[in-house]
Amino acid sequence: MPPPSVAGMDAQVVQKLVQGLPGAEEHEGWAGQPAFKVRKKGFAYLSEDETRLIVKAFREEQEALIAESPDVYAPSWESGRFAWLDVTLAVADEDEVGELLTEAWRLTAPKYLIAQLDN
Repeated sequence: MPPPSVAGMDAQVVQKLVQGLPGAEEHEGWAGQPAFKVRKKGFAYLSEDETRLIVKAFREEQEALIAESPDVYAPSWESGRFAWLDVTLAVADEDEVGELLTEAWRLTAPKYLIAQLDN
């Protein structure tokens, strides 16, 4: 894997990436931190200090990313078929985080919004 293209990635980059997803909204999370939702369902959250991003993923993807880059990714909590992924923003690649956010959004968004993004 190539080195991160954006060292020092931060919460503002995450917020900009989320803005490009149809129907995605920023809300206040349980501890006052940014929570990203589509149709009132969460797909990503920033940590309270905004240095980490927690994104919805499939269990297999979570395991593969952690095995590949344990300095960037860590397990978060698991729920049903999903396993949330903890991403350390300072060492994360912006393109990869964009892909993770888009996939987390796709796992949560209704079909009509997914169609908007695909068109």
